[in-house]
Amino acid sequence: MKLNRTLCALAVTVGLWATAFPAIRVALDGYTPAQLSLLRLAVASAALAAVLPWVKVRPPAARDLPLVLLVGATGMSAYQLLLNWGELHVPAGTAALIVAVVPAVSALLAAAFLGERLGPAGVLGSLVALAGTVLIATTAGETRYTVAAWTVLAAAVAQAVYHFAIKPLLRRYSGLEVATHAMWAGTALLLPLGPATAHAVADAPAGATLAALYLGVLPSAAGFVIWGYAVARLTVTAATAALYLVPVTALVVAYVWLGERPGPVQLLGGLVTLAGVALVNRRPGGPAPSSDRPAGAVSEGAGNTAPKQGTAGSPRG
Repeated sequence: MKLNRTLCALAVTVGLWATAFPAIRVALDGYTPAQLSLLRLAVASAALAAVLPWVKVRPPAARDLPLVLLVGATGMSAYQLLLNWGELHVPAGTAALIVAVVPAVSALLAAAFLGERLGPAGVLGSLVALAGTVLIATTAGETRYTVAAWTVLAAAVAQAVYHFAIKPLLRRYSGLEVATHAMWAGTALLLPLGPATAHAVADAPAGATLAALYLGVLPSAAGFVIWGYAVARLTVTAATAALYLVPVTALVVAYVWLGERPGPVQLLGGLVTLAGVALVNRRPGGPAPSSDRPAGAVSEGAGNTAPKQGTAGSPRG
């Protein structure tokens, strides 16, 4: 019974993060990328604040504030801004395939700056994954799409920096605490957009606003908590394996919800990217793969029982 609950939590997490990509496209019908970024983060921050009476979240120490600011700026503010802008011209499913490169970039950063062992298979996997994203970005033959695809790739790099930068924080705080601090910091950095966002809420179509609220409450806030529940009861390797289903599920959801049909080249590039990420996460002797998003965030939320993270990240929206 307990295993069934854990697997259900894993499935719900995959579904929530997969639906985030098409939900962004819907929300962009009424909001600019910047306005949507602030609205989603603000809603998620409020949702996390609402559960404080039931969970323990310690304030960060003064010495950790610069790092909290960094992870909030990269994993929350920059990631949202870049991904939202990219999805103006890149289909939701394709964006999910590009973001799937995050674990490979995270592994390269950890090898370069933390001295983590990558090995030939890890290097090869990272290069293969990056080649897959480049294939997706450069073969459409349409300038706006190509620029937007590179912007989504930049969002993936920002997310990888987040996974890399939270590692010192995870030695002193739980995954949920790191996620909450990062979410609040990212929201604070975008507060100058508040007046324009408030005006947009008043004028936006109901469907766009509902999509933005959905993004903040479910994929962002609830996704962290549910993922933390699952990853605390499974090995990180087992939990991470499920995250390979996120871009695949996103493609299906985008087709059903938005009628999007990725081209064969985009699908090929996505398969190459996922193959490279799988090679990175299975390298012998390297750190155990993990999905920081939720656990390191609990990277979209783990609690005190979440295991320490490795270098891999999660393809969340």
